[in-house]
Amino acid sequence: FLARTVTVVSLSVTFSAVTAPSSYCRYLHPLFQSPRNPATWSPSGYWFHSNAARMSCYKHPKENLHSKARTSPYPGSKVERSEVPSDKVDWLTEWEDYSPVEYTARSVLAGPQWADPEIGDKKFSPKFNEQDGQVERKSQSGKYTVENGRPRNPVGRTGMAGRGLLGRWGPNHAADPLITRWKRDSSGNKMTHPVSGKNILQFIAIKRKDCGEWAIPGGMVDPGEKLSAALRREFGEEALNSLQKSDAEKEELEKQLNRLFNQDHFVVYKGYVDDPRNTDNAWMETEAVNYHDESGETMDNLPLEAGDDAGKVKWVDIGEKLKLYANHADFVRMVAEKREAHWSEDLDHGCHGGTEIKE
Repeated sequence: FLARTVTVVSLSVTFSAVTAPSSYCRYLHPLFQSPRNPATWSPSGYWFHSNAARMSCYKHPKENLHSKARTSPYPGSKVERSEVPSDKVDWLTEWEDYSPVEYTARSVLAGPQWADPEIGDKKFSPKFNEQDGQVERKSQSGKYTVENGRPRNPVGRTGMAGRGLLGRWGPNHAADPLITRWKRDSSGNKMTHPVSGKNILQFIAIKRKDCGEWAIPGGMVDPGEKLSAALRREFGEEALNSLQKSDAEKEELEKQLNRLFNQDHFVVYKGYVDDPRNTDNAWMETEAVNYHDESGETMDNLPLEAGDDAGKVKWVDIGEKLKLYANHADFVRMVAEKREAHWSEDLDHGCHGGTEIKE
């Protein structure tokens, strides 16, 4: 998988998990409630999706949706983006002197199977905003603009043109499986938090090899692959080291995975993600799904073993003090709230900085 997605890899990123003290809490429609309005993308910078779940504290929507996508240097390189002020992110804001840096990584230009050719290649005629053969070029955020033959990032300017490390022009789709269970004592009883009094939920976290941060397992959806299959594959590869198993072990693993992925689940979030690999012409989108092992028995039969892009893997208690890769703490919080599990020791659920996971 690492070779297919380029060294820096896999998972999805969007809203920042740790916010500045001046931020305020604002919410998108929870997936598990009925939204009042249909999914819309407002060019003025306010983005709401009927499938978007409640997000944690953040600043102005435009700033938070599009901050990591403006950071420099670009991942895996020394390339600096052109600086884009927050008030110039929106494409509707006139900026005649805007001059983004053009950059596409050599690994992408080499023409691997998972990457598109360059725009202008005589053999390349992409069907943007459509299912293009086996490649999904539709965005979960709705129809995007195509300008001079290139798709345009639906959220705004990033200071970089081209594709960077991303293989596809336009949306690059990922899948994030968030596996949970209840924390139990030696007698098998659910454990409650001493302050909130709520049951403690645990999730499977991996330590990414590329940046050393803890995160939810996940990765890119292959062409023609169903989301459910991608979720299973990524979890197996990163949290169970399925790529290194014998045929007999893989067969037994599949039986257990069938049990796990047929259990209670819900879509936590799907849509655009604020990823540092995003450019003006290529961006990440993800669908995060929570699979919950209520009894814990299924996961007892699935010994964790890091593999593929993961350096380490472990069960982690869920709480507001977690410090996770990119926006993953937001996804975890949504699941805790949906499952009515412990999250915060504060009644007002205020914004707090994160704490590193102990190895």
